[in-house]
Amino acid sequence: MTTAKNIRWFKSTYGARIEPMLVGTPFDLDMITTLACQETGGLWGIMRKNPALTPDQIAALCCGDTLDADKGRKAFPRTKADLVAPQVADGKAMFDIARNALLQMAAHVPGYSFANNRPNKFCHGFGMFQYDLQFFLTNPRYFLERRYENFENSLERALGELKTGLRIMGYQTKPKITDLEFCHVAICYNTGGFKPDRGLRQGHQSGDRYYGEAIRDYLAMCRVDSSGQKVVAGTRTAPPSDGFTAKGPKFRVDITSMPLRMRSAPKVSTPPDANVIATMPDGLVVRSVTGDVVKGFIEVEAKLGGTVFHGFASAKFLVRVTEEEAKPLDALNKISKKLAEIAEAHAPRKTASVTKRNAIATAFSLNEPNMPGRKGETPEALRAELAAIIDYLAVDKATHTRYLTRTGLTFCNIYAHDYCMLAGAYLPRVWWDSKAFVRLAAGDAVPPLLGTTVYERRANDIFRWLNSFGGIFGWRRAISLEELQNHANLGGVSIIIARRREDGRSGHVTVVPPETPTHRAERNTNGKITRPLESQAGVNNFRYGYGRPSWWQGAQFAESAFWVHD
Repeated sequence: MTTAKNIRWFKSTYGARIEPMLVGTPFDLDMITTLACQETGGLWGIMRKNPALTPDQIAALCCGDTLDADKGRKAFPRTKADLVAPQVADGKAMFDIARNALLQMAAHVPGYSFANNRPNKFCHGFGMFQYDLQFFLTNPRYFLERRYENFENSLERALGELKTGLRIMGYQTKPKITDLEFCHVAICYNTGGFKPDRGLRQGHQSGDRYYGEAIRDYLAMCRVDSSGQKVVAGTRTAPPSDGFTAKGPKFRVDITSMPLRMRSAPKVSTPPDANVIATMPDGLVVRSVTGDVVKGFIEVEAKLGGTVFHGFASAKFLVRVTEEEAKPLDALNKISKKLAEIAEAHAPRKTASVTKRNAIATAFSLNEPNMPGRKGETPEALRAELAAIIDYLAVDKATHTRYLTRTGLTFCNIYAHDYCMLAGAYLPRVWWDSKAFVRLAAGDAVPPLLGTTVYERRANDIFRWLNSFGGIFGWRRAISLEELQNHANLGGVSIIIARRREDGRSGHVTVVPPETPTHRAERNTNGKITRPLESQAGVNNFRYGYGRPSWWQGAQFAESAFWVHD
């Protein structure tokens, strides 16, 4: 697995040579770095530490993917005999080049030292972006003249293949592509095609991980700047400071009961909640695209939970406002510096007690010895840690009384809290009383006293807490099931939460864990996620599984949301 240090080295070493070649393409430096990590990171990541090698020498030595026998490869050549066959012009010369390239690389990469004792072993991947020897039959001079040793030549060849991938995917007219779309293009680069129903689980397989999944992981690692902060995915430029792209007039939401639904199309679906992508509270200021009413709807953008949602809202619940009228309403959604400094709330322990999984749930968080956590620096490590947390909590285990249904009570909120806590994301088990909150906002020191200054939170309460305070503690809204599941697959924390219409009745919250080789989200033939992978406590407790399709859109819920935490 390529490290963050290797990625920084690659960008600083080759970035100035790469970026001029990307002008007029939808690709950026992070995407090209990702491809280099996947194709030859195991080679240049080692050779870069040798002070005797220059960047040009390292680029020239990046040849790999060895052959000496038919191991299931279908492309030419499968063996030395295929390459040196009489009907292959210059085949013997090509074998000598491929053999020598392997030995020269192996002199600097210990993992390939075996090649010295296997005289029929040779490379079939050439250059930093691994142009395959199968193309020797149609482009022999590229290989025989060793053009791949030049970094720019190798990148030019790779960009040509990537552009072919753009055409295969239908992205060729896009000035920019998303990170997920780049993963699709990279799969085409590796396989020559893309099967939507397989998602990212296609391309070369190494262990349990496919080429598309490896590209996803490396790109996430590349999307980090020199200070360790994640940068805007899919583009080299930041969005507008307020996040909006719409330029039309502003409106405020004007409702008296239920939140206003934002829909994916200007129509009421059947059932009514099927095309709802978000709900908007009374007084929220939204920006319209044009301000025009179409079929009773206005196309708008609204910022919810730090994320800008784009959709359609019923015109009869929108009132046009001027920029000056919008200012005090916008201010209601901004967190003051004092509020941002408010600490997490936790039920106070007055003794050295231990809260265990095999005890009845209380207001206290788990504090058993040797609990797992999440500290990994790569998506692969983070996924493994989240899987360890799920297995540790073992929500379906009969002896884990903390999560078992009793007397009509379920404990989805406690399971979600435990999972998030161990993963390093704060989701409150208790939260400050309103009087205590006023004092905290004034800068006073307030002790957490259960039943006096802090109270237990149920799923409905957590839904409201996320809307009001989630951003302070690192939470943001996800727009789609794809974003929600992909965030989890990168080792992030993802949840689905719904608030009950009747406030005395239970809402529901579930964890969306990373997919595994044996536990997958459900996708349709177009690759769109129809049911994310879930983990929950509730009427049914399971580590990996599914709730009812789109359960959060059930008539019993007033509103729902997807939330993610890095």
